[in-house]
Amino acid sequence: MFKSKKRILATAGIAATTLVASLVAATAPAAAAVDCAPYAAYGKHTGKTVEFNTSILDPEKSTFQKVWKDFESCTGITINFTGTNQFEAQLPVRVAGGTAPDLAVFPQPGLLAKMVETGKVLPAPASVVANVDKYWSKGYKDLGSVGGKFYAAPLGSSLKSLVWYSPKQFAKNGYAVPTTWAQLTSLADRMAAKKQTAFCGGIGSGGATGWPATDWVEQMVLREHGAQVYADWTTNKVKFSDPRIQSAMKKVAGWMQNPKWVGNVKKIATTTFQDAGQGIPSGKCMMLQQASFYAGQFPEKNIIAADGDVYAFYLPGTNPKVKTPILTAGEFVGAFASRPEVAAVQAYLSSAEFATAKVAEGGWATANNGVPLFKYKDPIQRLSAQYLSNKNATAVFDGSDIMPASIGAGKMWTEFTAWFAEGKSIAAVTKALDAAWPKS
Repeated sequence: MFKSKKRILATAGIAATTLVASLVAATAPAAAAVDCAPYAAYGKHTGKTVEFNTSILDPEKSTFQKVWKDFESCTGITINFTGTNQFEAQLPVRVAGGTAPDLAVFPQPGLLAKMVETGKVLPAPASVVANVDKYWSKGYKDLGSVGGKFYAAPLGSSLKSLVWYSPKQFAKNGYAVPTTWAQLTSLADRMAAKKQTAFCGGIGSGGATGWPATDWVEQMVLREHGAQVYADWTTNKVKFSDPRIQSAMKKVAGWMQNPKWVGNVKKIATTTFQDAGQGIPSGKCMMLQQASFYAGQFPEKNIIAADGDVYAFYLPGTNPKVKTPILTAGEFVGAFASRPEVAAVQAYLSSAEFATAKVAEGGWATANNGVPLFKYKDPIQRLSAQYLSNKNATAVFDGSDIMPASIGAGKMWTEFTAWFAEGKSIAAVTKALDAAWPKS
């Protein structure tokens, strides 16, 4: 009924709206001319079109189009945004059929590597290489590289190495935000002594149940043993049964399977990740390790700010030899065409100018350190950017997204769920995962 009434009102107002629009058009000042100086380096490509193929959909699609509108106007390039929720399934089909897009936004390095194997993805042009060398840490360039050759520049990024908490509840209890692992565990003990649940947890996620537990293990493999062991683990050079991976899992067990800190361990397996942190504003539970995108799970009434109902802090490292370890997720832009206009768009998307304009729209973060932090409207995105753009950080990509899908989005989920839900031993879990790794 409400929708029907709304439609009637809209129809009735057409004539009045048209009249007002005519009066406004007659009296409004002319639109300000676009300053094309920032886009001069990209050249003139009048009448050219570049396809930008991605899994990104509205409303973010509209933000991209708004941000690059002046670029299109000044260069003459029309960027044809083709978004689909079937991107990962459709892209290999298009490439095999000879209809590959000009630019593709790869949601993880694994798909990029798979497409590079086809021989159709082109190495990044010099302009893109220069931008990435200037604005990103080496770790991000490595993520966009295959076989030592650089193909795809980072686009957006999210930070997974955060702990959500309530500044108001911390202030009420006299707690300080921990900056070391020792401080974090000491704080958890203090909370437990006051009969508070130090860490919330939930790994339920429908058909993807178990994925938050993979993040917890990835955090510890990186923090305990560094980027090289982490990288070798994601490619099976280091087995799950390796003592280093097992030690990282034991660290997770001492943290997220510690009844003193989490309460009922088995309940973590039946609690959805969306619900896991809902008790933070009220103090029902005190901390939750989750990514920056978890901000969207809190009700609008909860103020997300450093002095608000909820906020987040960086998950401290555990090994001082591993400098500022961060687990990330994000996208990478690679090209299937070498036309000048394609290279121009590719270079623009890797620039500080594009990234700065995009973050100013809100709801998006990047590891591009050419973006001034004050441009971020969202406090969590600003906090994330402080770490994402740190060129000295030890940055790695979500490991389960790099592993073969049968492991990272399959067996790893089910085995880690059994680890929490059934108390399956680490030895049994790692043995099953090693046995399941694809032979080729």
